[in-house]
This record gives sequence, structure tokens and C-alpha cells, in this order.
Amino acid sequence: MAFDIDMIKKVYENMPSRVEAARKTLGRPLTLAEKILFSHLHKEQKFENFERGKSYVDFAPDRVTMQDATAQMALLQFMQAGRPKAAVPSTVHCDHLITAKDNAKPDLERAIKTNKEVYDFLSSVTNKYGIGFWKPGAGIIHQVMLENYAFPGGMMIGTDSHTVNAGGLGMVAIGVGGADACDVMAGLAWELKWPKLIGVKLTGKLSGWCSAKDIILKVAGILTVKGGTDKIVEYFGEGAESLSCTGKGTIANMGAEIGATTSTFGYDASMERYLRATNRADVADLANKIKEHLTGDKEVYADPKKYFDEVIEINLSELEPYINGPFTPDLATPISQMKKVAAEKGWPLKVSVGLIGSCTNSSYEDISRAASLAKQAADKHLKSKAEFTITPGSQQVRYTIERDGFIDTFNKIGAEVFSNACGPCIGMWDRAGADKKEKNTIIHSFNRNFAARQDGNVNTHAFVASPEIVTALAIAGDLCFNPLTDTLTNEEGKQVSLDPPTGLELPAKGFSVDDPGYQAPAADGSKVEVAVNPTSDRLQLLAPFKAWEGTDLHGLKLLIRVKGKCTTDHISMAGPWLRYRGHLDNISNNMLIGAINSYNDKANSVKNQLDGSYNEVPKVQRAYKAAGLNSIVIGDENYGEGSSREHAAMEPRHLGVRAVLVKSFARIHETNLKKQGMLALTFANKEDYNKIQEDDNVDIIGLTSFAPGVPLTVVFHHKDGSKDEIKVNHSYNDSQIEWFKAGGALNIIRASVKA
Repeated sequence: MAFDIDMIKKVYENMPSRVEAARKTLGRPLTLAEKILFSHLHKEQKFENFERGKSYVDFAPDRVTMQDATAQMALLQFMQAGRPKAAVPSTVHCDHLITAKDNAKPDLERAIKTNKEVYDFLSSVTNKYGIGFWKPGAGIIHQVMLENYAFPGGMMIGTDSHTVNAGGLGMVAIGVGGADACDVMAGLAWELKWPKLIGVKLTGKLSGWCSAKDIILKVAGILTVKGGTDKIVEYFGEGAESLSCTGKGTIANMGAEIGATTSTFGYDASMERYLRATNRADVADLANKIKEHLTGDKEVYADPKKYFDEVIEINLSELEPYINGPFTPDLATPISQMKKVAAEKGWPLKVSVGLIGSCTNSSYEDISRAASLAKQAADKHLKSKAEFTITPGSQQVRYTIERDGFIDTFNKIGAEVFSNACGPCIGMWDRAGADKKEKNTIIHSFNRNFAARQDGNVNTHAFVASPEIVTALAIAGDLCFNPLTDTLTNEEGKQVSLDPPTGLELPAKGFSVDDPGYQAPAADGSKVEVAVNPTSDRLQLLAPFKAWEGTDLHGLKLLIRVKGKCTTDHISMAGPWLRYRGHLDNISNNMLIGAINSYNDKANSVKNQLDGSYNEVPKVQRAYKAAGLNSIVIGDENYGEGSSREHAAMEPRHLGVRAVLVKSFARIHETNLKKQGMLALTFANKEDYNKIQEDDNVDIIGLTSFAPGVPLTVVFHHKDGSKDEIKVNHSYNDSQIEWFKAGGALNIIRASVKA
């Protein structure tokens, strides 16, 4: 029986009437995304024809999911909310704190010892508040969610941007910050801007070397890293139905790389097969009874341009494999063009390491197809010229692929198998030699490839491809190798080619696992003690942020004007910094250390206006804080793209940054700033970015009459006595303005409990 089956039954019981009411209100057929959204309106939300991209709407998600790095801060906040138990089914998954170094067994043992304090905290706090706990080694949150919790037509939020992975099983699954998760676990409504809709029609069928990964790599090239912001991507057509459920998950997963709110697919036979294979026949039976409500209406797919804001069409029969990168996941190159493009760009051609797995591509199907190539290589007397690693997505997948001989097959070509965890994908990779900062190329089947993300080396050129292409290029050791046309020289000096990969959608003998790693919470957690050592450098109880002082803000110091791409990795790095995710003050020492200062083109070097010296960003900001001064951060386009980590908002708030003014925001980061009581502002005229000078003091005027849709005024006082006054926009609604005034959304929850 599936987890939380009674909740799923309730969702399915209510869905038909809610879909019909929405269809009647709008007077037209509905997309799948609209059906799920309307079915999950909060009980106090008025039912109406919401305006896409503008209307803020309250929802009631079915569940919350958190990974161990973000769960620490989310649950520290929830502890302050005063609620005895999570109001909706919730889980925590220990996947982010395991460093890949040697192989699975020693790496896991080392992580359990190193992170004992954090794991004990998460185990006890979940036990107390009725939250499911998946132990270290159980698997990556998104793969575990797909295998155990995702269900067609459901709505889920999670404290990780790749929560969207569950769209592969027909959900609207959305990445959020911990404060949003705290709201929902506290029983409150969750707010989202009603998204615009992108329809992607897939025709034809994949064959040969192409896989589901190539679909999203192509889409990323079309839409770019911000083309999906505030939008849901809905895939449909015969091509979509031909994909496996886990293939759909791969596509939905990397929708985070185009900034999409989420991506989703209609319920079909592949989803039913996957539900039954993962011991959820009860969910499949329930879904079959209302399957017409678990996909878009026929009229929508017959004339998609009438119902979607944008439509993309891809013929899978004509698709070729793609390799995206380096340094950004939307730089898409067809494999047939890589030799030419790499030569023009001067990219390092030798592939040093190939890595497959992660939450994006660690399914049984992915591993089986890569294993078929490894077997070919061994049979044809080839060995991997590059280092080659595999990261299984869950203990269930790992146990099953080991049973079916795939790990032995990989070992024959010199591969190493890491723990069932995020590992190198998020920078938790102790890569030998990375500290030398040498220029090199790696290729992986992960989702992100920002500079220094995987190994901490800014000179590592990381490329993203399917597990099949990664395996082929690792064997070849050459970025320009095209397995569709090229041959390799084997150990006998003969020219051999690799045949297209083959694999199984699902294991023929079924999935198997000895211990999946799940810990159920106590039936009554009221007597469970959650201990946080006051001298710990890993965990720190939170103190409320101060409420707005009721006046305009004057004399803000310019901390940094960021140049170019500034992801949440730049604002709050992962890797070794993950150890401090439960300690706000300690992790604040990584604030903006990866951002490039536009005035000197350096990272982590900004001017301290108090003495004129240049120093690290956190040190300068701490100097301002010690002097009782607040500051402002200026940013470029799509500021805060990437991971959902709310630390990128909490750290500036903690250290005294009051406002972030940018050309444009990524969705999750903008919301996280608002939740923490900060000002998230955008230039009315983007050229005003150039008016700001390094020694500026800044005023923000109009806060005493702060209102939705009304611009604020920002005054930049220059060192020479002159000034520039500009208008800035914001997207705050009435409730979000209350978050600002209260000093953060959590303060409002605290106040409601005391009342």
C-alpha cells in the first residue's frame, strides 16, 4: 500500500467536481496544469478566472518534502511556529551531506560520523512533529519521492528546486524556500503567482542514442535559463506518451534549469506501469477511475495555441543527442556540431571524468542503458579513458542494479560507484587535484554546471548530457567523440564502434531492496526532546528578525553591485559550506563570496566605505552591522537562479542587508527574500544599473505608503555630493507587504499562535 493513501483518496474524490467547477467558471476546456491548480485552491481562496502571471493565489498543497541541508533551517523555523505536528504529510531525506570521495561504503560511514549531530537533530525533530525520516544512504530526495510518494494530479512543495522531478508522475511539484514549507506544515495557505503556461508538443518517438534527457537539453537551449520563469511547462502528444515515467521525471527535473515553476505530464500507461512496479497498485487503481481529469482536455491538445501562452513542438524521431555547457545548462550543442563548436570556443577536449546518476538520471532505465554500453566496451576490449563514476538515486535502485549485475559490468571498465546521494552534482565531491585549479573538462548527466559547482574549480568546464552520451564520451575520453559516427581504437589496436544503447524501462524481476532506509515518526511526539547544543557550530536556534521600523530607509551602504550571472550558488555556496546549513551565523560567512563585483571584476572583494579598504563581502557587511549600518545589494538579470536555498535570502537579512535591487529575479529567490522581510526590487529602467557608484549611500523612499503596484523611489547619493533619483518596481501584494512590516512571514505565524 502506498504512503498516505487516505490523503490521495480524498484528493481524487474532490478532483472531478473541482475540475468541472473550474471548466464552468472559465467557460472553456482546461490544461492539465489548470486542473491540478484549481483542484488545490485553499478553502478560503475565492474561485475566479485568475490572470496568468499576475494574480497571487492561495493553495493547499497535499504534502511537503525537504532534504537534509534545507530541512535544518526549515524545521528550525517550524519549531518557532508553535504547532504540535505537521498539518500535511511531510518527509525529510538525508542526501546532501554525503561527500563523494572513495566509494559508497567508506563515504557513507564517514558522513554518518561527521554529520551525527545534524542527523540526530533531524531524526528527533521529525519524530516529534510527525514527519517521515529517510536516513542517510536511503537515496536522493527526488528519486525517493518518485518511487514512494508522487501521484498523478497531486500538488507538492519541497525545499529543493528539483522538487519538480515529481512532474514525471503527473504532479504539480514546486520548489520553495523553507519559510514556505513552514507555512504549509503549520496549516496555512501557500501563495503562488498564477503561472503562465507553456505547451510542449512531442511527436514521433525516440530511437538510437537519443533519450528523454536530450528533449530537455534541447528545450533549455530554446527557452534559456529564465524562459520558464513564472510558467508551468506541460508536455503532451504521442511523443510524451511514448516516454517512460522516469524519462518524464528527467525532463521535469531539468525544468528547474529554465526557471520553470514546474513541468508536468498527463497520466498515461507508463505512469500506471511505474506505480504498479513500485508497489502502488492502489494509487494506479484510483487514478484509473478519474484518468480523464488527470490529463489536459482533448480540445486543448488539438488546438494548443489557443490555450497555452507559448507552444513548442519537437519531433522526437528527428532529435539528436545534445551536450549542454559549459558553465550554464542552456548552452545547447547538437553532438554532430560539438567538434566544430569546441574548436571555435577553445574548450579542453580531453574528458577527465564522466559522471552519471544524480536526481536527474539515476533510474533503473538510465543505469541499464549506460550498463549496456559498459558491457559493449568490455566485450570490445575498451576501457574508460576518463574516470567514470555512478551515483544511484536510491537504495532501491542500487540494490536492484547490483542484483541484476550492472555494478559488476561497470567495474569491468574501471568505474566507481558512489553513495546513494547527491554527491558531485551539488559540489559534495572531494575530487583529487581540484585544488590545483587546472583547466579541464568533465561531462555528467546531472542538471547544473555553473562554474565551480561540481568540484570547486572555476576552470573545470562541466558539460551536461544523457547517461548514454556521458558513458560513451568517458570511454572515448574525448569531448568531440560522436558515437553515432565515430570509431575507437581498442586495446588490440582495432577500430571498433559502439552500438546504440539498450535498456529496460523497469526491471524484469521487479524492484527489490533489503532496507529502504525509512523511519516512521512517533505516533505521539509530544514527549520527544529536540536538543540543540548552544555551543554547536552546526546548529543554532533562530531568533526572530526585527520588524520594520516604520520609516523610509536612509543611508544604506552599497555592499556590492553584482556583474553578470549570480545564482544562489554565488550567493550561498554549497560544497563544504553545507555543514553550516543549520547555523545561520556561521554560514553567513559565505554570503556572496562567489559574486563578481562590477567595479573590480573580482569575486569576494568589495570596498568597505568605513575605511576605504577592500575585503571579503561577509567581513565588510559584518563591519557595517557592527557600526549599526544597513546596506543594499545591486544585481543583474535573473538574480538568484538555481537552487531553492533560502540561506541566500536569510544570510543577507541576518547580516543587515535590507534590500536587493536587480534587473530581474528568479522566482524562488524573489519569494524567499520577501518571506524573510527584505525588499526585493527591480529597476524600472534597467540602464539605471549603470548610474550606481561604488561609494554610494542609498535611500529608499515611499515605504510609509508601501502598496501593491506603486513604485518606490531610490536615491543614490554619490561621493562628490551629486545624486541620482530613480523609480524601482516591486511585485508585493498586500499580504507580502505585511511580511515586510512584520520583519518576516514567520513573525506573523508566531503572533497568530500567541493570539
